[in-house]
Amino acid sequence: MHAIDWSAVLAVFSVYITGVIIPGPNFVAVLHKAASSTRAAALAMVAGIVLVNLFWASCAILGVGIVFATFPVVALIVKIMGAAYLLWFGARLIGKASERRRAATAGAGSTAAGDGDGIRTAFVQGFLTNIANPKSMAFFAAVFASAAPAHVSWPTFAAMLGVVLVVAGSWYSFLALVMSHGGVAARYRKSAVLVDRFCGSVILLLGIRQLMR
Repeated sequence: MHAIDWSAVLAVFSVYITGVIIPGPNFVAVLHKAASSTRAAALAMVAGIVLVNLFWASCAILGVGIVFATFPVVALIVKIMGAAYLLWFGARLIGKASERRRAATAGAGSTAAGDGDGIRTAFVQGFLTNIANPKSMAFFAAVFASAAPAHVSWPTFAAMLGVVLVVAGSWYSFLALVMSHGGVAARYRKSAVLVDRFCGSVILLLGIRQLMR
């Protein structure tokens, strides 16, 4: 029976934890969902994001990332599709901000927290936001190329996935719990238009940057 290579697992942990906390599309999406919807919906989005992280980590460990290097057209297609989704997502948030402003002007008042998004919808949004970013694949490939041995045993493979699950799950769940706190959500409702426009603009810029690179 193969033993776990703890030095490799710790190396993955030290590199991965730094990359996860750097703000990106996932960070913005979780913060917005937590403040604008329910805590359950925010955690469902986190589950979708973490599932994709586990998928990318598995691909990196198994060497599937070589496909992107061997067939650059595949990487280009994924890049364009991912950027298109981010642009759509950002435009959708900005559109919601305009709807809120029109409703307020018409005397309907600001909408309450929650846009009617169900658990399944939030999960799919988290999944798509993460899978739409091919930089995630590049990040995981870099992490495991620098930290993992050439041949990873199944116990070490499982331990590395455990690191991804715990680190990503803990970080994004923390963000979701903090931002879905009653006081934070109440502040969001008071400035929902500005927050939606800001988050939408950030995601739009991330989509444009992805196209330009």
